[in-house]
Amino acid sequence: MNTSLRVLLPVALTALLPACSAPKTAYVEPGSSRLVTTLDQVNIQDFAQAADTMVASLIDNLINPGQLRSGVPGEPALLAISRIQNNTGQQLDTDLLVKKIRVALLRTGKVWTSTTIAYGGPEDPLAAEEQQLLGRSAAGVNRRPDYTLSGKIIEDRTRAGNIRQAAYIFQLSLTKTPEGIAVWEDEKTIVKQGSRPAVGF
Repeated sequence: MNTSLRVLLPVALTALLPACSAPKTAYVEPGSSRLVTTLDQVNIQDFAQAADTMVASLIDNLINPGQLRSGVPGEPALLAISRIQNNTGQQLDTDLLVKKIRVALLRTGKVWTSTTIAYGGPEDPLAAEEQQLLGRSAAGVNRRPDYTLSGKIIEDRTRAGNIRQAAYIFQLSLTKTPEGIAVWEDEKTIVKQGSRPAVGF
């Protein structure tokens, strides 16, 4: 073997090794059973399951029977998002739950969602500023929400021998304003189990 081949061959093999050992990455459908599930955190499929359950319950119990009332004749009911409390030990973006619910309700044609009135401040600050300007120049132009959506995400952990269990409880309430009466409430519990690792809990 000539000298240049003897030098180049190990270099080429070294360059190929990382490519051969690199993990393969592929797209997965959000509803696929191949999604990664972890015990120690709320996964995207957990949010999707909770949102689907809550939307189905809202549609079956309030929207289809015509129980969701609008304060303005001829317009859908207006919903504002209140506090969704995270009572887990994790940093969660509750919009992963709430946005799915909002999108599904909006598609029914029976509900609008306010982006200017929300717990913690407006989702759309520019629209809120415009609304305030209109409110100053034309009395009664700003519509108030007919309902507010609030809730909690709770975590409960336990173990028996080598089996660990984590339960994530999603609770939501729909309150009619200005009466302050809950007209709908629901809860979805997602339970996951796994074996105890060799090191740590």
